[in-house]
Amino acid sequence: MEDPSNPENGPNMEPETPQDNGAGKPRRRKLYFFLRLDSWIDSTLWNAGFRLAEAWEEITIFFRRFRVRGWKRILFELLGEGLTLGAAGSVVMLMLAMPAFEATQGDWRNRGNFAVTFLDRYGNVIGHRGIIHENSVPVDQLPDYFIKAVLATEDRRFFDHFGIDVIGLFRAVTVNAQAGGVVQGGSTLTQQLAKNIFLSNERSIERKIKEAFLAIWLEANLSKKEILSLYLDRTYMGGGTFGAAAAAQFYFGKSITDVNLAEAAMLAGLFKAPAKYAPHVNLPAARARANDVLSNLVQSGLMTEGQVIAARRNPASVVDRAQIESPDYFLDWAFDEVQRLATRFPERSLIVRTTIDMGLQKAAEDSIQSSLMEYGERYHAKQGASVMIENGGAVRAMVGGSDYGESQFNRATKALRQPGSSFKIYTYSVAMESGMTPTSVVVDAPISWGNWSPHNYENRYAGKITLTTAITQSINTIPVRLAKEKLGIQPIREMAKAMGVETPIRNDKTIPIGTSEVTVLDQATAYSVFPADGMQSRRHGIEQITGYDGKVLYDFGHDEPPAKRVLSEKANSYMNQMLTQVPVIGTARKAALDNGIVVGGKTGTTQAYRDAWFIGFTGNYTCAVWFGNDDYTSTNNMTGGTLPAMTFKKIMDYAHQGIVLKPIPGISDPFPAQKPQTASAKKPADPANGSLPPLVRPRSLSVDSTRVLRDIGEKLKGAAPLEAQKLAAAK
Repeated sequence: MEDPSNPENGPNMEPETPQDNGAGKPRRRKLYFFLRLDSWIDSTLWNAGFRLAEAWEEITIFFRRFRVRGWKRILFELLGEGLTLGAAGSVVMLMLAMPAFEATQGDWRNRGNFAVTFLDRYGNVIGHRGIIHENSVPVDQLPDYFIKAVLATEDRRFFDHFGIDVIGLFRAVTVNAQAGGVVQGGSTLTQQLAKNIFLSNERSIERKIKEAFLAIWLEANLSKKEILSLYLDRTYMGGGTFGAAAAAQFYFGKSITDVNLAEAAMLAGLFKAPAKYAPHVNLPAARARANDVLSNLVQSGLMTEGQVIAARRNPASVVDRAQIESPDYFLDWAFDEVQRLATRFPERSLIVRTTIDMGLQKAAEDSIQSSLMEYGERYHAKQGASVMIENGGAVRAMVGGSDYGESQFNRATKALRQPGSSFKIYTYSVAMESGMTPTSVVVDAPISWGNWSPHNYENRYAGKITLTTAITQSINTIPVRLAKEKLGIQPIREMAKAMGVETPIRNDKTIPIGTSEVTVLDQATAYSVFPADGMQSRRHGIEQITGYDGKVLYDFGHDEPPAKRVLSEKANSYMNQMLTQVPVIGTARKAALDNGIVVGGKTGTTQAYRDAWFIGFTGNYTCAVWFGNDDYTSTNNMTGGTLPAMTFKKIMDYAHQGIVLKPIPGISDPFPAQKPQTASAKKPADPANGSLPPLVRPRSLSVDSTRVLRDIGEKLKGAAPLEAQKLAAAK
């Protein structure tokens, strides 16, 4: 029996541990350390909570002294909510400001460092950009009355505001509300400069927000004198001129420092409406506008009636000039291309031979303008754009809007619009590459993709049909079904990029029917692949750049890589076979050209009739046409098969007069028997039958002479240099 008095056998006896080797003490010390740590944490947290409660009670007691009741409480509640909303609004404003300030990164003044003279494809001067030979005149050297005339007309509070004239804006809103329309603008001179340097003329809330932030940024980084100087140097003044110095030389044949008060008033009236008041186009309107400027000088208190009376009685006269036809939208785009290419060489004074054909350019401009004049009101369409590319990639014509003087925003290169069904070519191209053919049968029936259910026009479904029928009738369910069940979205996006669409394509299941925005230039570039037999179109507007010393700095033919294949010959042939049926049995019958010239293409109409497209091609040219509105309002049921197709026909009929026709690759009958001009084509213009007044292209050479000269040109390109021939003969 164990002895209870023995301490080794007592109830408090610890378990047997290997104490002999000294391992028990470290273990106990570690255990006690964690117990002390746990106790410290508990006490610290309890004390912190207790002290926090005490502090909160003291704060509550303190603020009770400021408690208000009655009407004062309502005031303080409103102030509190205002501070909360103000803080949230500040965060939102910062988010909106960040995209605007991105435009200020880098050398934003670099645009003025170039002096570029542009030539057309034949070597004729068509315009200038950058520093236009007339050097910028410092503000201090400008006539005082010219500065006063500009400020009195454009921004009377220029030296008082911070970039945004709150008082002037409120006054403009009040006046416009009373008038029931826009009769007075609220933009400051600084805001106009911000738009000219960093932004476009697109009418959108996003642009106005960016404009406001950039105006504040300009005021913070530049002096008033610098802002005024930049404004006077960068603004479009009509006649292809930019800046007051160039305008004075163009309109009056004298330096800006020598203009009199009447001439200064006429120049000051040009800043906001150069197309409407350009004196070489409409001298009476320019003089009436100058008279308004003189009245502004008197009303603003900058001059007296006695000081301006002589200018009223003796209005300015201008140099007798023929109206200058300058392809300004094209030149703006070409100038951007020059700056991109100019990183390869240090020269900044350049002569640039472009690809533009002024005959085709004039035809495209006239066609867009006449279409809007004749049918714009009927279709509720105010803007149009077009791009023509010759087979090989040369941009021959570009129209960026109805009137460059009213809006310099280039809708051909910068406006992002939904392409509608004209985007379907990328889906069908992927289908052809995947092994399908124009005769492949698919089912036209209702389809859902997740919670999205696209519909056909008028909700009609045809059952089993061929792909040719699907594309010619512009059926929506078929490309969606192909993308969902066979192709996927990513191959379609990759095809659009490969064919020349530079605008980022959304990764969205709705893109097969054209919901991802593109530009007119994007679509013209992509469709140019089809007449190029599936090769890249290599779209370009610059043929050659030389310095004023004659040194060739850039040549497209030598400096750019050769075209890569985008579509296989079989897939491209299948696409051409289907697209050439669209003007025959499909939605673009009004795009069919005269004399039996074969046309391929596709119409496009977006939701609520906001945009209408037709992009078509022959073996010679590709032409994209768009109509719509800057504010995204709906047109009056205008589809791609109406006004866009009719305008395409008018442009392309002109372009194909007197030229050697080239075949569209892969079709069975590229040159059908030419049809004689019917009497119906001579009837008055009527959108119901798709006719527009034809343009007649002046003949300079016969077809045979043109062919001989082209053959000579090709032989000269392949001929050896003259020096090499002399050396060979000497040997």
